[in-house]
Amino acid sequence: MYGKAFAPEYQGALTTLSVNSSLTDVLAAGAEQLRAAEEAGEHGEAARSGLAVAEAHRRLGQVREADRAWKASYRAARDAGDLAAMAWALWSGGTLARQRGAFPLARRLLGLAAELGEHGGDIVVRGYSLAGLAETGRIQGDYQAVARLHEQLLAEARRRGEARHTVWALEGIAQIHRNSGSHDTAFALFEEAAEIAAGAEDRRGHAWALRGLADIVSVRDGDTERALALLSEAEETCRAMKLSGALAYNHKMRGNVLYRAGRYPEARALYEQALAEFRAMREPRGEALSRLGLAKSLARLGRDRAETAAELDDLAGVLERIGLRHAREMVSRAQVELGVETPGDTSSGTVGHAAAAGATR
Repeated sequence: MYGKAFAPEYQGALTTLSVNSSLTDVLAAGAEQLRAAEEAGEHGEAARSGLAVAEAHRRLGQVREADRAWKASYRAARDAGDLAAMAWALWSGGTLARQRGAFPLARRLLGLAAELGEHGGDIVVRGYSLAGLAETGRIQGDYQAVARLHEQLLAEARRRGEARHTVWALEGIAQIHRNSGSHDTAFALFEEAAEIAAGAEDRRGHAWALRGLADIVSVRDGDTERALALLSEAEETCRAMKLSGALAYNHKMRGNVLYRAGRYPEARALYEQALAEFRAMREPRGEALSRLGLAKSLARLGRDRAETAAELDDLAGVLERIGLRHAREMVSRAQVELGVETPGDTSSGTVGHAAAAGATR
């Protein structure tokens, strides 16, 4: 039913690159082709090779370089009068904005990308841009608004037999179910995503699916060792492909699993590692969630209650500022769990820290 996964963001002379190509290899090939296109005055090719450069930088956590690259790709596409290439550049910029926690900008750029993709006759970039909008809403916790869009995109991907996008949609829907407490449904969806990704040789999608399965196995079954084994398998792919962001989220999830098992010193070490990784790539969402896990671990290890309370209060403000829904509920649950509630703070929410900390890529 599904063919081999491919990477539509690798375009022009770079279509021979695999979805599983190491990002350092993608960056080297893209930069070389970009230089050649610029020297030849080929704006269209410069736009498409520049897109690969932007995406490699983004996935490597090199934010400033990625920002420069997608903007240069857009300018080259505009000079070439190529609407589809302009749309791809905007998609890259919108994805980077979401990664940086700039959600309003992400929605604006991704919306423009979807419109240009439609006008330019490129259904793939239109679909990817709509998927980006759906993922942005999901990450913020606006499940009602984006659940239907996730389902629509899943149906379209299945109809086209597009494995990579089917895997993405399944994982997004699974995450919504997981955060809503439907663990069995989430597990089945993650399991299907893992099977499709493996069959299509989509190693990145497979790694994310394994991470989702590890989360469910930990929170639902309490099977710590199986969860850690799944994360170790996923980590091998992250390291082989140089997936810096995915690796940081893998480490954060490992912290979650260890925390749930009461292995607080180990959890603290993993949260500290993830925090350093997120800070290095200027990823505020992952940084805040790692701080939350670290604060809980330190509290369990005897940290002063006043320091814990101050840390959680600060985190509440940070999470709200970057636009993550249920931020107050996440912190409130941590305050209740640790016995450091502030006067008048009685909100409980529907999504706890364990759910929310595992909710994002």
